[in-house]
Formats: sequence, structure tokens, C-alpha cells
Amino acid sequence: MLQIIDKELEKEGLSQRDFSELLVRLLDYGVVCRDESQIEQQLYDRYLRLEELIGDYLSLLGIRIQHDRRFQFVRLYPPGAQVPGMVDDPQNTGAQAFRSRLNQNEVALILVLRAQYDKALREGMVDEQGCVMVSLEALSIAMKNLLKRTLPENLTERKALFRRLKQLRLVQIANEDTLTDGDMWLRVRPMIMSYVSDQVLSELMEDEQQGEGAESPATSDADSADTADTTESAAAAEAEESTEAASTENRTEETADAGGADSAEQETQEETDVSVATEQAAEEHSAENEAAEPQAADHTKQPASLFGE
Repeated sequence: MLQIIDKELEKEGLSQRDFSELLVRLLDYGVVCRDESQIEQQLYDRYLRLEELIGDYLSLLGIRIQHDRRFQFVRLYPPGAQVPGMVDDPQNTGAQAFRSRLNQNEVALILVLRAQYDKALREGMVDEQGCVMVSLEALSIAMKNLLKRTLPENLTERKALFRRLKQLRLVQIANEDTLTDGDMWLRVRPMIMSYVSDQVLSELMEDEQQGEGAESPATSDADSADTADTTESAAAAEAEESTEAASTENRTEETADAGGADSAEQETQEETDVSVATEQAAEEHSAENEAAEPQAADHTKQPASLFGE
């Protein structure tokens, strides 16, 4: 086997080190995309020269290869994996070797990215490399509508999530520090189509349509639309809040009326006192009357405090 490999490498003017570097990269990342970086450009061009040799070598392990010449990427699939557009391998059915599990956040984001890619594909918003541009705001809205989920609020968790998808060559991000900015745009690669089949996408969209048809205005919030009991509890709580607000308003009006009556009575009493005092000693109390009038005005109409006191 090694002699055959050496002969093939010699024909191409390559060494075992070149062969090993390409294999390690493919097995480590699972994908090589030519437009990702200069390193992957060199590795992809090297793969074109060794495609048959690498295919034979990996077939011994039950690993299958997807090579998209149009968009210039190579992706590996572990033994027994179901690949959209490829015939299943009966010899390795149920095999779990070389598989990498995705967490729930990664799976959810991949599903939404596939839906966004399909939408842009129907609208013809695809560039020459088969990629589409999606804003972070549109992605967040789509995730909430489709899966009733949100992106991680923590910046570290959000970076780790998108870094994982970037490693899988599903997205391209110019700057990870802008992942909290809704105006940020990311580039979705056509490889997203091989991660989520059309059947899964159709089921996802059907679930969304059924959810929208069953959703009522009173249960538009995702948290209150889970069950009928939750909706009834929310409605009851809202009714109680309305009742409490009305009672508070009534008490406020009653207090204001009572306060107004007391103020009017006090004002009448003060005017009477001033009148009597004026009749008895107009000259002696003229200065006091002038000072008392501002005080009465201040008492009946106090300025509103900025601190609610």
C-alpha cells in the first residue's frame, strides 16, 4: 500500500508529508473550502491532484467524500452517515465512528440558517460562490419564529456557537466582536444544504405554519402559548392587574376629591380670618396680609417634586 502511495506521489511531485498534511486536515476539520484561506486554497488544489488516491485510502475506513467542483469544497462523511444527494452505504449502517455530536444551540442555529438560505435561494439572492448574506437581526427573528428560541445572550457563548459553525465552514464572519450588533451580516455557505435535508426543512416549515394557524392574539408571546392552562393563567393575571389598577385609580380620585374639599374649606377659613383682621386693624396687619397671601398660594398649589416626594 505504501509503495503504491509513494509511486502516485512521485508522479505528482509530492511527498508523504504533503499527503499526510492533507489527510490530517480533512480528518480534523471534516471539510476543506478553497475560498476560506490561503492554506485551504493550497490544500484544495493539492486534493485535485490526489483525489483518486485519497478516495481509495479513505474508503478503507468507510469514509465517503463529497466534492463540489462548482463551489470548490471537499467534505468528509463518517461511516453510516446519511448524506443528502448520496446513496446510503449498506456496509456501514449504524456505524458511529468519527462522528461529532452537535449541541442543541448548534443544531437550532443550523436549522434556521438552512431556512434562511432556502429563502434567499428562492429570491435569487445568491452570489457567484453560492453564498447568501443574512443579518444577525433577521437570523434572531427567524429563530424565534421557527423554533421559539433565542441566540445566547452571553457574548462568550455566542462567539463559541458561531466559531463552531465557522469551523464547519457553514458561515463566514468578518469580526466576531460584532456578534451583538443586529446590523452585522454573516455569509452562509452552500454546504448548509448538505447538513439539513429538504425533508427536514419542509417539516420545520409545516410546523411553523401550523403554529401560526393555532396561535391566537392572546397567546402571541411564546412563553404564554405553550399550553391552554398557561394562557388562562396569564389572562387571569392580566384581569387581576386590570382590577387592581382600576381600584387604585378610584382610590386616587377619591383621595384627590377629599383633598380638594379640605383645601377649599381651609382656603375659605383663611379668607374669613384675613377679612376680620383687616376690619380690626387694617394698618397694623397690612404687611402680614401681604406675606400671608403667598403662603396660602403655596399651600394650595405645591410644585411637583422631581423625586416623587
